[in-house]
Amino acid sequence: MQEGFELHPMNIAIKDLLDAGVHFGHQQKRWNPKCKQFLFDHRHGISIINLERTYELLAEAAKFVEETVAGGGKILFVATKKQSQEIIREAATSAGMPFCVNRWMGGTLTNFATVKTSLQKYKKYLKMENDGSLDKLPGKEAASIKHQMSRMNRNFEGLLETDDLPAAMFVIDVNHEDIAVREADRLNIPCIALVDTNSDPSLVTYPIPGNDDATKSIRIIAEVILDAIQEGKSRQETQQIQGGVTPVIRSDFGEDSEELEVTLPEGYEEIVDAPVAEVAEAPAEEAPAAEEPAAEESKEEEPAAEEAKEETAS
Repeated sequence: MQEGFELHPMNIAIKDLLDAGVHFGHQQKRWNPKCKQFLFDHRHGISIINLERTYELLAEAAKFVEETVAGGGKILFVATKKQSQEIIREAATSAGMPFCVNRWMGGTLTNFATVKTSLQKYKKYLKMENDGSLDKLPGKEAASIKHQMSRMNRNFEGLLETDDLPAAMFVIDVNHEDIAVREADRLNIPCIALVDTNSDPSLVTYPIPGNDDATKSIRIIAEVILDAIQEGKSRQETQQIQGGVTPVIRSDFGEDSEELEVTLPEGYEEIVDAPVAEVAEAPAEEAPAAEEPAAEESKEEEPAAEEAKEETAS
């Protein structure tokens, strides 16, 4: 590994990749020379992948996925190989991300406007099936719609909630999903892919060298990507909570909103309605009244003082 290079934290170690058989590549006669930088050696006619490089690139891909999801982006999972279908379906469903595991329909990305129209049609049929209106149609028409729904389910499973192009794509086996990879490249959509020794890593943005045929290898890579998505979602929720506290503006209630009723203490209106001059003069008028008793007391003290002087003189 590169010195001073800080890896994105993951819940696995290189030994876990070794136990999952991620290091096993294809036969040496089938290897792609562009994968040379990821190879450890050729043993007994089998290409062996350098797991240190795999770990580094997996951490880099996980970091990118987390940042993308934290920014509100969607990751499209693509894996139509038989051994990877169920694994990717479970991972994408758990992450709440779109996926394609049955058949990649050409133009899913490059002709997304047409695909979106077909998705709306499929949603309409599903709604008819749920509310029972499909059963009320004539038998021949209902059978035709059900046949279309079966075909649409094979093509659009996992894409029903997709309203826009994905921010990135995660692929298992670049050679098997070459059409999807080329469409993503044409639209400048970043692609993360598990790349075996018989594939071209230059076709994807974030290649992860590893065995793309063994279920254990596919599962451990998919779990790391899934963990990165969950971390990204947690960051996104935290950012929304922190940015969700905003000052209340009166215009938010509308111009025609009724005035709020406020209960005021007794006598509040009299104090507010009284002229300022009266409130200011009131203490001035009371001041002399308070001084009068003091003057009377001084008058009573004067005769007492004169009597005391007379007694002293006598």
